[in-house]
Amino acid sequence: MKLNRLSLKDKKIFDKFLRLTRHELAVYAFENIYIWEGLFAIYWAIIKDSLCVFFKDKSGWFLYLPPLAKEIKPEVIKETLLILDRLNHYKNISRIENVEEKDASFYRGLNYKCIYKSHDYLCKRKDLVELRGNRYKSKRACFNSLFKHYKPLYLSFSARYSNACLKLYNLWREERKSKVKDTVYQYMLEDSCVCLKILLRHYLKLNPVGRIVKIDNEIKAFSFGFKLNKDTFCILYEITDLSIKGLAQFIFRSFCEELKDYDYINIMDDSGLENLKKVKLSYHPMKLIPAYIITEKNE
Repeated sequence: MKLNRLSLKDKKIFDKFLRLTRHELAVYAFENIYIWEGLFAIYWAIIKDSLCVFFKDKSGWFLYLPPLAKEIKPEVIKETLLILDRLNHYKNISRIENVEEKDASFYRGLNYKCIYKSHDYLCKRKDLVELRGNRYKSKRACFNSLFKHYKPLYLSFSARYSNACLKLYNLWREERKSKVKDTVYQYMLEDSCVCLKILLRHYLKLNPVGRIVKIDNEIKAFSFGFKLNKDTFCILYEITDLSIKGLAQFIFRSFCEELKDYDYINIMDDSGLENLKKVKLSYHPMKLIPAYIITEKNE
């Protein structure tokens, strides 16, 4: 079996397999796979008509997604885990990540261990645009406060704004690091920067949707996202100048308002961090979408 190193030209192949069935987790998109290329060696292979996506870092190999096909094939699951066992020094590293809840019972039925990993937050787009009722009172207040002091200009992203966006991210990262001392969170800020650089470098080929906000002719906020399925859009990045009250609410609401073809907005997971969990829950998601890790039971 040949493992192919992931490249941008593989997008059409990935998109074909990713669209075979409906997915709700944000990881099921080529954009959200390729940007990890700066932190993992990413390979893929087609095994018995199933696309298998392998990630490798210094700790070992794992399957980033379950084998992608119209139907789950037990023999492919078994084969991929055997491949991982051969590639890894220690079998307990071998695993399949980001299995969706609709498939978890199938894996349990095959006698695999199914371990909860995290969950994405799914919101109704209409709620995020209208911000009605007491539960969104603070969001409305922040949104309105922005216009008392500034004249924000909401624009489409262009590649010429890449350096300015990176500069803003670096300022935002240092501000977040000074306020949140959690070591895991600080590592995540660095990893996120690596992924952002890849997204910006290959923006035209990855083709996400990007928006910026200018104030006094300077970029003070940016956001990127992508289509996840026919009625769900995923917000991948949202970075703002933290000194400007209401700016985060403005770009988020403006982006959501623009996405009229979608009923739902996936705002991704919280990586197990309380500060991120608090922010995401403040938008009152309609649903939490769990992800699971699959391993052999003896592991």
